[in-house]
Amino acid sequence: MHEAPPAAPAVPPEPLAPAVASEPLVPAEPLAHGLKQRHLTMLGLGGVIGAGLFVGSGAGIAVAGPAIVVSYLIAGALAMLVMRMLGEMSAAMPASGSFSVHAERALGRWAGFSVGWLYWFLLVVVLAVEATAAAQIAHGWVPAVEPWAWVLLFMVVFTAANLTAVKNFGEFEFWFASLKVGAIVVFLVLGLLAVFGLLPDTAPVGMTNLTGQGGFLPNGWSGVVAGVLTVVFAFGGLEVVTIAAAETNDPARAVGRAVRSAVVRILFFYVGSMLVIVAVLPWTAQQAGLSPYVKVLDTIGVPSAGQVMNIVVFVALLSALNANLYGSSRMVFSLAERGEAPRGLLKVSGSRLSGSGKGGGVPRRAVLASVAFGFVSVLLNLLWPDTVFLYMLNSVGAVLLFVWALIALSQLRLRERLEREAPGALTLRMWCFPYLSWLTLAGLFGVLLLMLTDDAARPQVLWSAGATTLVLMVAVRRQRRERRVRKGSADAEAGAGTQGDAEADVSTDR
Repeated sequence: MHEAPPAAPAVPPEPLAPAVASEPLVPAEPLAHGLKQRHLTMLGLGGVIGAGLFVGSGAGIAVAGPAIVVSYLIAGALAMLVMRMLGEMSAAMPASGSFSVHAERALGRWAGFSVGWLYWFLLVVVLAVEATAAAQIAHGWVPAVEPWAWVLLFMVVFTAANLTAVKNFGEFEFWFASLKVGAIVVFLVLGLLAVFGLLPDTAPVGMTNLTGQGGFLPNGWSGVVAGVLTVVFAFGGLEVVTIAAAETNDPARAVGRAVRSAVVRILFFYVGSMLVIVAVLPWTAQQAGLSPYVKVLDTIGVPSAGQVMNIVVFVALLSALNANLYGSSRMVFSLAERGEAPRGLLKVSGSRLSGSGKGGGVPRRAVLASVAFGFVSVLLNLLWPDTVFLYMLNSVGAVLLFVWALIALSQLRLRERLEREAPGALTLRMWCFPYLSWLTLAGLFGVLLLMLTDDAARPQVLWSAGATTLVLMVAVRRQRRERRVRKGSADAEAGAGTQGDAEADVSTDR
């Protein structure tokens, strides 16, 4: 789907970084360092534990059966490898633009521009889905308040939180993620007790549901593949960890710890949850669109299970909304920093406590720009959910895979250059480089090809490919225009120098 990166000479014309490893690989940024390690760790955990897990996993179980556990293992392994590559680059070169900065350094300005704007567009469109879904849940609790009013309230609250200080964003995410993680831990404990018949009025089910109703692979390996296509996007959101790392006191150390801990725990929560669900209940009892967590809790006798999960899903949606608003603002700020977005977005709030994270260093204009487009997306979702907004949603449906593919390409290019120019910066390394990097890239393109063969997923790939092509065309055109401007300036300077030499010769003759 992407243009093949141009072959790089052995020594690039513009060096990646100073040869001295102790010097920073990216310029210092005027953002506050208000995030702590606990914020980053919980952001890594909570960023992907959302409605896609609590509700969307039912669709995966419906197509794969008990083998949905294998689907999650495959999708989780793919996400883990991408995060390891991204963590390697972010630990060596922490920047608020994260993979957009890495793509620019590795492949050229066209790549940084493209992946940055595509990711920003992805976040602000998905933000509308999250805000609308959360509003529908709140409207069910308080019918007197219309959904649009709830959307307005959510947007105002989280805009205010993101405008004041990065620490506020971190605290919101810390407690949101803590609630989600706590809910999954309780669910896992109750599920295991139910499997072994240790709860009141329950009989042990053992492994019966894993092997009954058609066996562990009721729909064969094609069902596993279909399950991967259903669940792989649930792992989107981990990337925000590497964006947020730039606003900690020790970005390299923080991102390394966050990547190491979050990936393992997320695999445990996702795969563990699926194993409990398909063990407690027959997979045929699950339905797409209904939360398998609610069905399990109802089965084991948890009172008001539906409302309990509604609360958890509500918190998950607000958490994702908050994280997407943060991630989109930092991405567009980074684009502006590199001249790929309006320079006016570089304005950050000032504070006498600059650098403390207690009031200064917040890119307020970038936040407001992201919120403004988020509001537009919400209005489109409320007014034309089945037409205009559906096209927008389809246009970002596969963008995450494009972003991950560019991360892999960037890591393949940057790893060798980092080893040559700044080996001391490689504090977190990709496993089995370059073999696993190439395997990950092949896996991502394999998922895209499988989506093209799926009737439901094909429109997402085609629309996303169209959006990506459009952005790439703009990026290439910008790059060519800049080259013409630089060439014109160089020719003008050369002409001025020649004229000066001629005048000097005439003066000498005289």
